Amino acid sequence: MEHSADTAPLDLFVIGGGINGCGVARDAAGRGLSVALAEMNDLASATSSASTKLFHGGLRYLEYFEFRLVREALIERETLLRAMPHISWPMRFILPYHKDMRFESDTPTSRLLGLFMPWMKGRRPAWLIRLGLFMYDRLGGRKILPGTTTLDLRGSAEGAPLQDRFAKAYEYSDCWIEDSRLVVLNARDAEARGARIMTRTKVISASCQDGLWRVETRNTETGEVKTHTARMLVNAGGPWVGDIIQTKVRLNSREGVRLVRGSHIVTRRLYDHDKCYFFQGTDGRIIFAIPYETDFTLFGTTDAEHDDPSTEPECTPEEQEYLLAFANQYFKQQLTRDDIVWTYSGVRPLYDDGASSATAATRDYTLKVDTSAGAPVLNIFGGKITTYRRLAEGAMDKVGNHLRLSKGKWTAGVPLPGGDFPVDGAPRLVADLKARYPFLTDFWAQRLVRAYGTQAAGILGDAEKAEDLGRDFGATLTEAEVCWLMANEYARTAEDVIWRRNKLGLRLDAEQVRELDVWMARRRQSKTEAAE
Repeated sequence: MEHSADTAPLDLFVIGGGINGCGVARDAAGRGLSVALAEMNDLASATSSASTKLFHGGLRYLEYFEFRLVREALIERETLLRAMPHISWPMRFILPYHKDMRFESDTPTSRLLGLFMPWMKGRRPAWLIRLGLFMYDRLGGRKILPGTTTLDLRGSAEGAPLQDRFAKAYEYSDCWIEDSRLVVLNARDAEARGARIMTRTKVISASCQDGLWRVETRNTETGEVKTHTARMLVNAGGPWVGDIIQTKVRLNSREGVRLVRGSHIVTRRLYDHDKCYFFQGTDGRIIFAIPYETDFTLFGTTDAEHDDPSTEPECTPEEQEYLLAFANQYFKQQLTRDDIVWTYSGVRPLYDDGASSATAATRDYTLKVDTSAGAPVLNIFGGKITTYRRLAEGAMDKVGNHLRLSKGKWTAGVPLPGGDFPVDGAPRLVADLKARYPFLTDFWAQRLVRAYGTQAAGILGDAEKAEDLGRDFGATLTEAEVCWLMANEYARTAEDVIWRRNKLGLRLDAEQVRELDVWMARRRQSKTEAAE
C-alpha cells in the first residue's frame, strides 16, 4: 500500500460527492479557495441520484408552515432553470380533486382545521388547495413558469387515463431535473475553476494538528493512501454525515441526523401526454406520477425510517405495493407488480428536529460549524436538491468567517457546462445537431442534447456516419460517448454510465451491460499501463 502526502495546505477539504459537496466545491473554487473533494464511490452514488427528479418548491411543505423553505425553493427554480436548460425544463402538474382528500394527521394545518372546522374530519377542502396554489404562484416571484389554472378533466387528454370519478383538477408548474447529471456538472465546473475532484477515495480519518486538518484518504481501487492538509473541513457526507462526525473527525457533537428512505417504482409509459400527476392519498400523503425517459412512468416517493446508512436502501415489496395501490386509486388501468420495470431508493439525511414522523421531519438544511478540535469543520445536515445552490452560498457565508474569500456570491445565473443557451432553446439545439449529423435519430439527438447541451457536438466530433463513433453498445450508446464520459465526467464503470450519466440501463440487457463493463475495464487498464 503506497502512502504519499500533498504538501501545500488546502483552504477547504470537502468530504462527500453528492449535490451538497459538489455545489460547495464549485462555489468555493469560484471564490478563489483551493479545494479538494473526496467521494468514496462514484459522484451522486447515493441520495443525489435517487431523488424524484424535480426542482420544486414543495407544495405540501406549506401545510407544515415551512414558508421560508418553499419561498427559497420557488425562487431557485427559475434561477436554476436558466443555468442548466439542458438537464432541467418546465413541467406542468395535474392535481385531481375529490372531496375525500385528507391531511396527514400531524401537520400544523390539519390541527388548526381540526380545531376551528371539526366537521371537516380531516378532509382537505378545495378552497384550501386553491389557497395553497395561490401562495405557490406568488411566493417565488415567478417570471418564466406559467401559473395555476383550473382544468375540466372530462373529455380531456389529462383526464383520459384517470378514473371517471375525477372531474376537476388544478394545473400548476414545477421543473424536471436530471439529478445525477446536476452533480457531475457541478463537479466538472468546480474542477474547471481549480478544485481537485477525487472519486473512489475514502476518508479514513481526520485530525487537527497545529491548526490544520490532516486528512487521510485511501483510493478504493489502488489502495493508495494519501495525507492532505486543509485549513477547514466540509462534512457533506449525506447519510454518512453523523458517521463522519463520530468516527472520522471524532467530534463530541450533539447534532443528530434522521435517515428517511424514499423509494420509487418505474413502469412502462401509462399515458400519452407530457404532464405529471400530483396524487393525494386517503392517508394524507402524496405521490407523483411523472413521464420518464420517453417510454416510462415514474412513481414516488415513500417516507420510511432508515436506521443504518451502511445498509443499502431498497424499495421493499411493501413500498412497491403501497405505490401501486396509491396509483390504482387514480388510474383506470390497474397496475400490478408485473408492470414494474425498475425500482430505486435513496436515503435522505434530514436534520433531526424531533418530528413525530419521517414525513413531518423538516426538509430544510442546517449548517453547523464546530471548532472544538482546533480547526473549523462545517457539518451539513438535510437540504433538498432544489436549494443546493443556496445551501452552498450559506455554507460559504460560514466558511468566510474562518477563511478569506476573494469574491462574493457569484453562482446565480452562471451556466453549468453545456447550459449556455436559452431556456427554450433545446428544440433548436436538437434540430441543429440532426442537421449536422443526419445519421442521428430523434431519440438519439434529444438524449444527447438533454445530457450535454451545447457540448453534444464535441462528443460526435467529425463523424459522418454512426460507425465513425466506434463500438455500438446498444440504445444509442457508442464508444465515442463512453470515452468522453471516462475522460471528462469521472465515469469508471458501466453502472456509472448507464445509471448516473444517463438512464440507458432501462434499455440495455444484462449481456450488453457486461460487455460495456469489460470494455471499460480494459480501457482503464490500458490507460494505467500507458501512464506508467
